[in-house]
Amino acid sequence: MLRKHVAPLAALLAAGALALSACGTTGSAQPSPSSSPSQQQETGSSGDVSLLSGTARSNKADEQAGDLAPDSAPREVKNKWVQLRAAQAGELNPVVVNGAGFTLYRFDKDTANPSKSTCNGDCAKTWPPVTIAKGGKVFFSGIKKADIGAVTRDDGQLQLTVKGWPVYRFNKDAKPGDTNGQGVGGTWFGVRPDGQKAGDAAKPSTPATAPSSAPPADDAELGDQVTLFTGKDFDDFSGNNFATGITGPGCKDIRGTFLSAVPSGPVKLWAEPGCKGTSVVVDDDARDLTALGFPNGPKSVRFAG
Repeated sequence: MLRKHVAPLAALLAAGALALSACGTTGSAQPSPSSSPSQQQETGSSGDVSLLSGTARSNKADEQAGDLAPDSAPREVKNKWVQLRAAQAGELNPVVVNGAGFTLYRFDKDTANPSKSTCNGDCAKTWPPVTIAKGGKVFFSGIKKADIGAVTRDDGQLQLTVKGWPVYRFNKDAKPGDTNGQGVGGTWFGVRPDGQKAGDAAKPSTPATAPSSAPPADDAELGDQVTLFTGKDFDDFSGNNFATGITGPGCKDIRGTFLSAVPSGPVKLWAEPGCKGTSVVVDDDARDLTALGFPNGPKSVRFAG
């Protein structure tokens, strides 16, 4: 997506797009193919969850809680935060993964309009729902904030949704990057950042990022902040520098190799220090900066001012 302003980095969601489900235990309902984003998630109560751009690590989340909490941790510790990140897992690209790198799935017998989870009881043991505490934090990269919501399950827990679809893990995925749940029963599929089915079941996707067809008219149109990640797909566990935030004004050199980025607004990335050489304007989450002509990452960035 090009030449459009995005929400400031690490902005809190004051009134989240939260969809509340009606009670139900059967799996007979089918998804509505004609639902629109505005229909899929109704407004919930203010403060149910907070959405913060970037990853858990770039936001300095507690690494003993949330998606990184040990299996023995109590639910309230595990539900403090969840990370949703667009990434590649196996042959699924893109697919949403959590903060520990595990693939997240959607279920065809759920519905997105209204959001409703039909996986309960033994089903939920095999496919643990991705739940969050009220007031918990959701860190996101490569997913539009407006497409993230939550639905109240039959047991009263809040389950996260992507474009209205409740999301789950699969208990037979043993390590990050596993996709053993893909296609199970013909009803379970990795979930893409746009809520569609990942893999062969997915619709054709547009490139994650592309250079702007024209630069902003002047530097005044540029944003003032960008978070850079050492790995593609907003991976801040790669390399030695992890994630780093750079702020303006003006031209700033980038020290280190960073291969993906989350800008707060349009920023101009340069191939050489001092804002020299070739440049590309990026105004949305960039999953792979090598595809934009930076095989070793950009070396400087220009902000407004």
